[in-house]
Amino acid sequence: MLPKPLPTIVTDEYQDNLIDRLFIWLFARKMSQISGCETKIGGYESLVDVSKQIVQGRNAEQQQLVVAQILGSLVPAPVLWTIRTVFAPTRLVCVLNAWFAAQMFEWLVGPCQVAEAEVAGTNGTMRSQPSAVEITKCRYLEASGCVGMCVNMCKVPTQEFFTTKFGIPLTMTPNFEDLSCKMIFGRNPDLPADDDAYRQSCLQQQCPTATAIAAPCPQLR
Repeated sequence: MLPKPLPTIVTDEYQDNLIDRLFIWLFARKMSQISGCETKIGGYESLVDVSKQIVQGRNAEQQQLVVAQILGSLVPAPVLWTIRTVFAPTRLVCVLNAWFAAQMFEWLVGPCQVAEAEVAGTNGTMRSQPSAVEITKCRYLEASGCVGMCVNMCKVPTQEFFTTKFGIPLTMTPNFEDLSCKMIFGRNPDLPADDDAYRQSCLQQQCPTATAIAAPCPQLR
């Protein structure tokens, strides 16, 4: 019996305005400068093209290190030190970070909005606060089609950057079924052994090298 055909994933169309295109160009340029990878592709695809080049010949840890260097180059070290030293990860700080992320990064991740999340307070009790960002359908994950690129080039280095460099805990939980994602400011990221993302198999509808074997994406190793 022939295998049942996989459903076709409809790719969203994005109407980038001038500011969006400027941010995309600047970020792609910074990625190229740090990684040494060049691209002749324009627009959002340039980010994905450089990302795929960074992945080639690098293991998961090396990929994450490159992205950490890229993120670190975007914010001066004295600014990071000041934020980490002066601003404790209070409820207000986490809520403001969620609002800022939802307003400023649609060009990178697609439509998103602030949402409620359960976060542990200073006394250990759980509380609900609007310090989460719900990404309806991650533009980067959709364009790359790769679980490993999602985890190594976005999730892990972004969590690490905010948690250690800014001093504001961040957990990112991608949903590999509908390509959505939730960013929760104020919640410490899980250890790899406890994080379901590290056990995710390839996206068979999108990844050209995916197999039918239910094993974690090889790029996660």
